[in-house]
Amino acid sequence: MGQLFGTDGIRGAAGRELTAGLAMQVAAAAAGVLTGTRARPERSGGSAAQRAGQRAVAVVGRDPRISGEFLEAAVVAGLAASGVDVVRLGVMPTPAVAHLTAAMGAQFGVVLSASHNPAPDNGIKFFASGGLKLPDAVEAEIEARLGIADGAGAGARPGPVSLPADGFGRVRDAAGQGERYVTHLLGTLCDGRGESARPLAGLRVVVDCANGAASRFAPDLLRRAGADVIAIGADPDGLNINAGVGSTSIEALSAAVVQAGADAGIAHDGDADRCLAVDAAGQLVDGDQILAVLAMALKAEQRLAGDTVVATVMCNLGFRHAMRDAGIGVVETPVGDRYLIAAMLDGKYVLGGEQSGHIIMFDYATTGDGMLTGLHLLAEVARQGRPLAEVVSVMTRYPQVLISVPGVDKARVSASVRLADEIATARAELGDSGRVLVRPSGTEPAVRVMVEAAHATQAERLAGRLADAIRAVG
Repeated sequence: MGQLFGTDGIRGAAGRELTAGLAMQVAAAAAGVLTGTRARPERSGGSAAQRAGQRAVAVVGRDPRISGEFLEAAVVAGLAASGVDVVRLGVMPTPAVAHLTAAMGAQFGVVLSASHNPAPDNGIKFFASGGLKLPDAVEAEIEARLGIADGAGAGARPGPVSLPADGFGRVRDAAGQGERYVTHLLGTLCDGRGESARPLAGLRVVVDCANGAASRFAPDLLRRAGADVIAIGADPDGLNINAGVGSTSIEALSAAVVQAGADAGIAHDGDADRCLAVDAAGQLVDGDQILAVLAMALKAEQRLAGDTVVATVMCNLGFRHAMRDAGIGVVETPVGDRYLIAAMLDGKYVLGGEQSGHIIMFDYATTGDGMLTGLHLLAEVARQGRPLAEVVSVMTRYPQVLISVPGVDKARVSASVRLADEIATARAELGDSGRVLVRPSGTEPAVRVMVEAAHATQAERLAGRLADAIRAVG
């Protein structure tokens, strides 16, 4: 990762780390990189679109947090001043912006969102033409235009501004494009296979929108698919996003499902690129379980490319065993949906996901899409005519213990012979009935320990022993 871009765009405290000035500079730099224009007019012949007398087009959406209003204005200003026409989508799920980037033929898309983070944070994400996230090399080029690669830092003073060759960009609003996105999602349930126009009829569902971008769309989507829907966390006020609701606070959904006597619950995060679920008893159904259900459904339809699914190194051992028993291969990646997507593109696979609820269904989307995922999970429940708890029982979730050991020297820990011996001993004890993963954090001076075992007490004991060994070394 670069100095500004992290694993999922730029993120920080709005007004302090992520200022209006920085947002405008990043937008201008991204416009130059993503439209093929250069930083200095005397060296530029313009992009192909500009040479043809057509300005590039960018779509811009945001989640409902209050800082999104001024950050959106700053991004739009940076783009228009760089000669890019801007289509403002308004409050829109991140995967909707990705879809509309492709569907509207835009050169790129921009999302103002901090996903599952609390309201004081915000972020900037970019999608390239076609709706795919930017490769690391492109993000590095944007940073270089800002002077960050030369050590100038995120607050570097921008260079001289010149008038764009084809004039300033124009700005227009297109909030109604959300209907186009919802219609697309509903269409994925048919896909030429002749399913009912109301495939969720008979299901009572609670959907938790995290007071985020899904609030206007997710309840409507499920109702139009035939479900009896109860919405919670669907009253965003700019300050309550992810506050005690959504996929990071699953307890609210569990309680609502039990109280309503619902068949299932679906939880999104602030920008709706995640989906977790709960069954009728309020028990969590995580991303690994959802991925297992969808993988088996696609394989049964002979639509799972290569009979393979892509998952991260953190996926549960029970998921691996379920896939092995179903004759489905698993390709592992580092944590982060950008790595899932890269592996899926490389292997031409159609399904990938991670435990946190980022599920990518490449037949229908170019990024993790929580609303799409929830729709297809519920459709499979309805198709099988069994409770969600039974549907997800195709996978047994092994107890998993996670420990983060902060304030250690990651290089010293990685080179430690003592720690290597402890890891080997733990793995030998577990054999095929468990798993050990020790990895340095990519964002802080910490080392993560993960142990899975058939019994929680064993997992806790071994994880504690490995954490102690890391502290002794670090």
